[in-house]
Amino acid sequence: MRRERVVDTGVVLLAALLSVTNALVQIPLFRAPFDAAAFGLLLAGAAALWWRRRAPVAVAWFVAVLTATLVLAVWVWPGVEPEAVPWERLDPDGILLPAAAPFAAYAVPVYARGERHRGLGWLPLAAITAVAVAGAPPQAHLVTVAGQVVTLVGAPAVLGLYAAARVERLERDQELRAVEARRTERLRLAAEIHDVVSHRVSVMVLQAGALQLTTGDEPTRQAAEELRATGRRALEELRDLVGLLNTAGSAATGSLAPLPDLSELLAAAESIGIAVDLHETGEPLPLPAVVGRTAYRAVQEALTNVGKHAPGARVRLEVHHLPTAIRVRVRNTAPARAGDTALTAAGGGTGLLGLQRRIELVDGTLVAEPCADGGFLVDATLPALVPTGDDS
Repeated sequence: MRRERVVDTGVVLLAALLSVTNALVQIPLFRAPFDAAAFGLLLAGAAALWWRRRAPVAVAWFVAVLTATLVLAVWVWPGVEPEAVPWERLDPDGILLPAAAPFAAYAVPVYARGERHRGLGWLPLAAITAVAVAGAPPQAHLVTVAGQVVTLVGAPAVLGLYAAARVERLERDQELRAVEARRTERLRLAAEIHDVVSHRVSVMVLQAGALQLTTGDEPTRQAAEELRATGRRALEELRDLVGLLNTAGSAATGSLAPLPDLSELLAAAESIGIAVDLHETGEPLPLPAVVGRTAYRAVQEALTNVGKHAPGARVRLEVHHLPTAIRVRVRNTAPARAGDTALTAAGGGTGLLGLQRRIELVDGTLVAEPCADGGFLVDATLPALVPTGDDS
């Protein structure tokens, strides 16, 4: 920022110096007190360049109006000697152009944001060119006048186009490097999850299966079966997450299935006193397994938070099956009573943050915010297709 201010100050001072030089040539064309007004206009054009970064198009229009004012001042203003013919006092091969014009022409393609804004910026540059050519003396050589206009307006604009293209190319290269860095980190995480977590969970599932076969105690056998089933589900989720992290094999290519059944979550919520009203719209579509599980986890996390922080609250669960996405909204009313402080303090408090990261992995969006009535909203939208690493 400090460097930009130094550059801006230098540009304004340079344009002011050139304006003073131009005034030595142009001011004799005016009669007092119009010479002072013309000198002030030239300096005003130089001062306007201070805002060329923030409002390049507006500055260009200001310079265009300034150019037209100078031309009118020479040709029709009463400052011209009555007995003199206006163009006889002008340089035969000269043009009336403020010193700020080249700087304004350069600023439009460099600092104008957006294609539409940049396109509108060419209008004041065209106006500056037209007024400068029209204000040239009748005896001026067209080639000479055109050469000056091209040098003072066209060349800076072309140079600005080159500078803007170079900046955009550098920004694009930087973004590509950032994408590659994220891809490398994802590959590292995928390898670590696969080598450590998946291996440990697989061993746990095998041990649970062995316990189920060898034990003679029925409660132990049932517990081993539940542990084995839970471990298998964990392995499936880990496989989906590793597929997302590993751009070489996205989970988007995996099997499709409907949204997992939410009845178990609703029953568990009602068992602890949470009243849930389910509203479902649209035609259910087959989803990538990781998308369906992520939507399921969003509902699970929202209901868990209601049980912790909003006991006695009513919950409205909306599931919207859209043509290209699935959206789940969980909104609860204000709590009916104070929550259990021990239960509230349990856990690391990173449930929603972890959910947001998981949703971002499938290119979804999450809104989690308090409501005006004291309740809370969790709103997750997930795409029906998971982007692969080659899509970027």
